[in-house]
Amino acid sequence: MAFYRRGSHKKFIIFGTLILIIVLTGYFYVLFPTMKDGRHNTFSRLRLATMLKTQLRHLNESELHFVGYLPMIYIVTPTYKRPVQKAELTRLSQTLMLVPNIHWILVEDSKVPTRLVGNLLRNSGLSYTHLHVETPKVWKFWTKEHPYPTKAVLQRNLGLKWVRCNVDTETEGIVYFGDDDNTYSLDLFEEMRWIKKVGVWPVGLVGGVKVERPKLNGSGKISGWLVKWSAKRPFAVDMAGFAVNVKLLMSRPKATFSFDVPEGYQETHFLKYLVSSPSDLEPKAYNCTKVYVWHTKTTSPNLDLEPKFPRLPTDFGIEV
Repeated sequence: MAFYRRGSHKKFIIFGTLILIIVLTGYFYVLFPTMKDGRHNTFSRLRLATMLKTQLRHLNESELHFVGYLPMIYIVTPTYKRPVQKAELTRLSQTLMLVPNIHWILVEDSKVPTRLVGNLLRNSGLSYTHLHVETPKVWKFWTKEHPYPTKAVLQRNLGLKWVRCNVDTETEGIVYFGDDDNTYSLDLFEEMRWIKKVGVWPVGLVGGVKVERPKLNGSGKISGWLVKWSAKRPFAVDMAGFAVNVKLLMSRPKATFSFDVPEGYQETHFLKYLVSSPSDLEPKAYNCTKVYVWHTKTTSPNLDLEPKFPRLPTDFGIEV
């Protein structure tokens, strides 16, 4: 018969789940790249310790044990080179650092993966996949052959392809399209984590109004959309306003995005392969009464004086 001291089992659970959180969130210092400057490496470890203490302070023992069973959230983020790219990706990455059990699929609109994005991902400590595919210029602008110029179609489709090729069909998880120019509440990710098929919620500061949101009928089913821009869309939801269960996505291989749909209809084109009507959607965020995501696009910076440095730009030798 095995014997153990009183309290040792409790200590074992706490210790084991602490190690599990470190592994799952990717904060463990060995994931940080080796730095020539030892002071920088020390700072990274101190930052790691602070992050862990902050998370653990809000969790009790049962919650710690539960973390390992949380469904994984796969966040597909298209991105492209621009002056504010690093700033926006930094903001998003530091939000995701506080979310357990996520995998970040970052897809660049580029011929090759860039050093800036690669460095940001490695330094984040997050679980991630770095992909790239360039959108042909002819598809970015209006032409007779391509009357519906749309960004991020190839990037989101590549992210979907990665999920379908690398995630087991029986995996408990969620796929969410999280653009890098939005602001996210941590509550959003916990709302979407338990979606059975497709969940939806309000999105703030989008479509020319303060908030776009689904309408619910007396039975709690979605019956329409409180929107003004292109209100006749069958699924008048923003890209940031829905997420999909992995198992459903795996069973519907035609669910992708397309260049051959009018502006604003990407979401409808995608969702029509997953559900038959809005009533099949699951209202989240307290029956769509809370806003947990906002379109807060960063203002384009004023760089009018940059040409005053013709020989060497101000960002020579430094990543901005």
